[in-house]
This record gives sequence, C-alpha cells and structure tokens, in this order.
Amino acid sequence: MMNNYFIILASGQSKRFNSNKPKQFITYKNKALFEHSLDKAIVSKLFKKIILVVNDKKQIKKKYSKNVLIIKGGKERSDSSLIALKYIKKFNPINVLIHDAARPNFSNNLLKKLINSLKKNKASVPVISSKDSIKYKVKNQLFNLNRKNSYLTQTPQAFKFKDIYSLSIRQKNKIQDEATLFINNNLKIKFISGETLNNKITFKEDVQNTKTYFGIGFDIHRLIKGKKLYLGGIKIPFHSGLKGHSDGDVILHSIIDALLGAMRKKDIGTFFPDNKSKFKNIRSPKMLKPIIEILYKNEFYINNLDINLICEKPKVSKYRTKIINSLSNLLNLDKDLINLKGKTVEKLGLIGKEKAIACEVICSISK
Repeated sequence: MMNNYFIILASGQSKRFNSNKPKQFITYKNKALFEHSLDKAIVSKLFKKIILVVNDKKQIKKKYSKNVLIIKGGKERSDSSLIALKYIKKFNPINVLIHDAARPNFSNNLLKKLINSLKKNKASVPVISSKDSIKYKVKNQLFNLNRKNSYLTQTPQAFKFKDIYSLSIRQKNKIQDEATLFINNNLKIKFISGETLNNKITFKEDVQNTKTYFGIGFDIHRLIKGKKLYLGGIKIPFHSGLKGHSDGDVILHSIIDALLGAMRKKDIGTFFPDNKSKFKNIRSPKMLKPIIEILYKNEFYINNLDINLICEKPKVSKYRTKIINSLSNLLNLDKDLINLKGKTVEKLGLIGKEKAIACEVICSISK
C-alpha cells in the first residue's frame, strides 16, 4: 500500500436536493449515500487513511474499520477540504484523493488510474465530454460554447499532498473543486478519462434508475458426529456438524450461490471446487468475502435475502437473531433486509430423520 489518503466530503447542506435531511445521508441502494464511497475506498485497500468529513460526528452511528477517521467539516466545501488536508498533514501523506460523497458510482479502476497517474503528475482529474450543447450567459444574451472543447470534471480528484496543501492554505475565495486551484494558478493538471456512471446526485430524480436481478441458492449436507455445526457464520451448539469439504455452512453456501446466480457468475463450485486441497475445512465466511468483492466490483448492491433453513433440529427460532446479526455483519447489510425462516419436513427423508440440514435462499440485487 502506498502512502495514499482518501478524503470524502460529506458535510454539504444539499439545498437543491429538497429533502428534510442532507442528501449524503439519504438511503441510496440500501445504505446511506456517503457509505458507497466509504465502502469502495475500504474494499480497494489502496489507502492508509480514509477521512470522512461531516457536519456532525454524531450523525455517524456505525463503526467502520480502524483506518476510517471521522472529522467535522466547515461551512463551505472548500472549508471542509482544507480542514481535512490540515488534519492529515501530521501523517506525512504523499498522495491524496478528494471526493464528493454525492458521487457514489465510481469504480475501483478509476481509483487505480488516478493513483497511477500521480507517479508522473502533481494533479490528476477525471473528465468526460459533454453530451449536451452548452451555452453561457452574458447579461441577457446566450452564447454557444464549443462542445468539442468542453468537459465535465468529476471526483475523486488526485493530488500530490504538498502541492494541493500549499495551494489550499493560500486560497481566499470559494471554489467548486480542487482542480480550480491548479487552473487558477496556471499549474498543469493531467486529465484522464472519467466514467459516465460516475454522475453526481444533485436532485431527487437522480436516484431513480436501477436494474434488479434475482438469484436462487440451495445446499444440503449430512450431519455427522464429531464435527462442529456452523450456520450463518456462527457456531451452533449441537451434537453433530455438517459433512463437507469446507465447514458445511449451508446458509452461507446458499447465499453465495444465490448471489452468483443473480450476477450470472455460475456457481459456488466454480470458485471453490471440492477437489482442491486449499479449500479443505475452509470457513465459509472466507468463501463469502471474495463473492462480496465481485458484487461491489460489478456495482451491485443487495436488496434483500429470504432464507429457508430446513431441518428438524436445531430449532431456528432459538438462534435466529444471532444468525441474522452475523449475516448483517458479513454482508454489510441492514438486518431489516434479511429474513430467516425455519422449516421442517414432517419427519420425511434424511432431514426428517435428523441426518441432514438443507437451506434455500432467494436474493434480489440491483445496480
């Protein structure tokens, strides 16, 4: 990991969004808008520290990884940016990326391109061409801008820390973004191709367009003596465990298969074949982790999970809350979006004779 820092500006007032709460805290794709940028920065593993700048630290209820630092911002965007830059100065950063929380749809690839660009440049900014005709107004008259020479800037914007810090502490006027500081001082910026999906959420109608997909997962394992029983990522006190190449966790295996099915990514056996010794006795949370990374990489988010655990014993009701809490943590998903039901088979077959446990899952994902 290089000496990279990521600043997320989430302290704006969002006047144009016309909501009773700042837009960075509205629910977007099943989590707070700012959390999309935060989670992507965490998952990327590209940053030593991630700085989340908010109006009030009490607004943040969840706990994040140790490298996430939450600080109070200022009245204006430029104030918050400068506060964050001053805050990280003590860490002696080399590179810093500054990002608006209102842009949740950037990719991990864009982060890598920006950081790589800083090897030869002091500033790197993503831009896209304008699809629309742009006009500017002088008094009461409109004039055309040449669309071929007009670009829309995006965030994250990447800088050598010492350069952006030096410019920021000397800046007296409000600025719309940090690239403006370089432009106003006639300093070179490396412009790279941005992403059309990396649009800024400004108005309520900006959060409407999504596509939804569904997946089904199923798994069944025999119960055997002398093995620990794991369901939903937690150990369940029981006289037998589930036989399998891994720990046999039918809930997590079914979730993995459901997610892969919804993403059209084949099945669990493709990723974790049972003839590979390296997967022998692997814990299922370790199997789930790379699948969640694929989910994020492909810009998906989970809408909900509906789980049927099919067994005579143990009784699901006794462990439902613990299992849901575990799944919530493993999936980074609100507990209210996870449903777990216990089903018996009226003493029929292997499950009815308490010799096996099965699970089926239906999931919904969107992007």
